[in-house]
Amino acid sequence: MRLFDAKFRRYPGHYFIQSFLAALVIMMAVLLMDAVAHTALIASLGATAFIAFTMPHLQVARPRFLIGGYVMGTLSGVCFGLLHGSKWLAGWGVSPVAAEVVLGGFAVGLAILLMLITDTEHPPAAGIALGLVISHDWGFPTLAVILGCVVMLCAVKHVLRRYLIDLL
Repeated sequence: MRLFDAKFRRYPGHYFIQSFLAALVIMMAVLLMDAVAHTALIASLGATAFIAFTMPHLQVARPRFLIGGYVMGTLSGVCFGLLHGSKWLAGWGVSPVAAEVVLGGFAVGLAILLMLITDTEHPPAAGIALGLVISHDWGFPTLAVILGCVVMLCAVKHVLRRYLIDLL
């Protein structure tokens, strides 16, 4: 039984540098957003950074899938998040917790459907849909920061594409 990945011996520098790049992207996101209030939103960016910097050459890490997936996840999350914020369901006697459960589930389902239809599948982006439903105090600047972080991640990946390797 091996304790360490076999590639680590051949490419230790890549492991450290690519992990550090992912950390930098997340640090930027945390600096630009209130990390405590937006934990559910930042968590999906952490998963995206993992994919982008450990599997940079796979389809799921390409800009179309990173940016497109987040656009679809954001659209879905905004729709269901605004519905939750409107208290429309409260008028029907639905508790806030039940509303989060139902709307959060539908937000993820719609995000997946939109990503499949548009061929922009990026699994962590489904998490942004859920985060926008359960995180009550986001605004459009928050959405701009999230999408900006994904674009920045793509830009860093593009500039360094010749040096990044698939670690998984």
